[in-house]
Amino acid sequence: MVLTDADHADLAGLMNAVIEHAVAPMHSLGIRVVELRPGYVLGAAPLTGNANHLGTMYAGTLFCVAEMLGGALFVASFDVERFHPTVKHVEIRFRRPATTDVRAEASLEADTIARLRREADHRGKAEFVLDATITDGDGEVVAGTRATYQIRANRPGGTVAAETLDS
Repeated sequence: MVLTDADHADLAGLMNAVIEHAVAPMHSLGIRVVELRPGYVLGAAPLTGNANHLGTMYAGTLFCVAEMLGGALFVASFDVERFHPTVKHVEIRFRRPATTDVRAEASLEADTIARLRREADHRGKAEFVLDATITDGDGEVVAGTRATYQIRANRPGGTVAAETLDS
């Protein structure tokens, strides 16, 4: 099922429920989706509860708020009944300490989404690279990520297969 424009009204709420119930560690970090639509996602994480021994945001929280963006984009842009996302690789570059709440943002172009849909339909899988930017409360870039995700076909009956990502 691909969601229609009418279905996108509460995608952020849907993803926040997924985070709360299916990815409890992210939920406990206070990570949430602020805005979500096909091809665009904005996430956030609070400094409160995520400060390290220096009083800046814990590096793991910065990683998590960026990593979940690929899954959120998948939910907004692809057929969740036929396919599932998985992360294959993530690199993060820390640029400066975050001393405030942060926001993480990423997007995929409509033509890229269309190509990935065709590839997944034809091959049963597709792969995409997603760049994300993490900014502090002043809009300063504190980190950036480059991640590779795979879209994989579900097994018959809608179950997710334990697969090897190198295939």
